[in-house]
Amino acid sequence: MNIDKNIIIADVSAQLQQELTLALLAADNAHKAATDDQSVAETQYDTLAIEQSYLAEGQSRRVDEIRAAIKSLQSLKFEQVSNKTCVMMGSLVQVEQDIIKRHWFFIVPAAGGYRCQISHQGVSINITLITPQAPMGKALLNKELDDDVILSVGRNNIRDFITDIK
Repeated sequence: MNIDKNIIIADVSAQLQQELTLALLAADNAHKAATDDQSVAETQYDTLAIEQSYLAEGQSRRVDEIRAAIKSLQSLKFEQVSNKTCVMMGSLVQVEQDIIKRHWFFIVPAAGGYRCQISHQGVSINITLITPQAPMGKALLNKELDDDVILSVGRNNIRDFITDIK
């Protein structure tokens, strides 16, 4: 089975673009609220303008993060993934417990946690994007086919092994 990673990137980029549109609107609204005449402090204890400016700054940072994630995903080169026996940036990885669920992990530089579902030869495949900084990303990166993967979640250790790399 050969999964087109460009479809995944396009799907997640579209999700990020929608989120960017909402974040831009929120940043604009927060900026307007911070500079509005109604936000002018009436007493020394009136902090509405300060709060609004903090919100505007946070929204602006979120806009920058989303733009960076889109750029990072779209610049990912898949021809670098020639060795399909070792997990690296751009690899699609499946562990044994996820075979029945048709679930894969996609190692990417940004947008960790985003999910998408694609159809491949009439079968729905679930994909979760993870970054190398995530616990699962750390556990998978540089592992090889059939390697054991141990993931610590709280006080529990989850053991599995890699069944496929694309």
